Amino acid sequence: MHGSAFTLTLCAAALTLAGCTQEIGNSLGSTGYGSATAHNLQVMTNPQDFAVNLNSKFNASVPTTINFAFNSAVLTPEARAILAQQAKFIRQFPEVRFRVYGHTDLVGSNAYNKALGLRRAKAAVNYLTSQGISRSRLEAIVSYGKTQPLVLTNAPNEQNRRTVTEVSGFVESNPMVMNGKYAQIVFRDYVTSAQPPTQLTGGESTSVGTVTGAK
Repeated sequence: MHGSAFTLTLCAAALTLAGCTQEIGNSLGSTGYGSATAHNLQVMTNPQDFAVNLNSKFNASVPTTINFAFNSAVLTPEARAILAQQAKFIRQFPEVRFRVYGHTDLVGSNAYNKALGLRRAKAAVNYLTSQGISRSRLEAIVSYGKTQPLVLTNAPNEQNRRTVTEVSGFVESNPMVMNGKYAQIVFRDYVTSAQPPTQLTGGESTSVGTVTGAK
């Protein structure tokens, strides 16, 4: 091969390679090194997505809602059974914080209902702490009162009289969190206790009389 032809061949090969190469660290698809690097960076800098995933796992594992009698923040036996199931889940994740939201039905004033919703949330938190959960990982600071009903009715409604427990974030000082090991936390095996989940039957029988204020 003549020198000029050899030079042209090398140039063509170089141009072909230049068109196929990518900068190291760029996305290379689902199996490339670039996407793995990006994923690791997200794990270290954006734990919120992992908190959402853990909250989905919480919802799929145990009931997250308890209900209350009219104008009451007293836990029913059914509510305590559900909170006990929640506590079993929460104990498996010492790196995670939870929040309990209080709600009421639409009867009564906004101010009264907000206070009642907060009392319900605090009642749920108190029970969870009695099950061995650190209060530092539980919050009952938000009460929606009657502003987020499940059923749009001005009559007393048990479905609206509730608290809902959710994952609120991670304990920042925990070694697992400090090392960015959110995925290991989220996908940790949930170890069930010796007792199966309690099967709740029937419903509350609530007698509503003449009550002033909100419920």
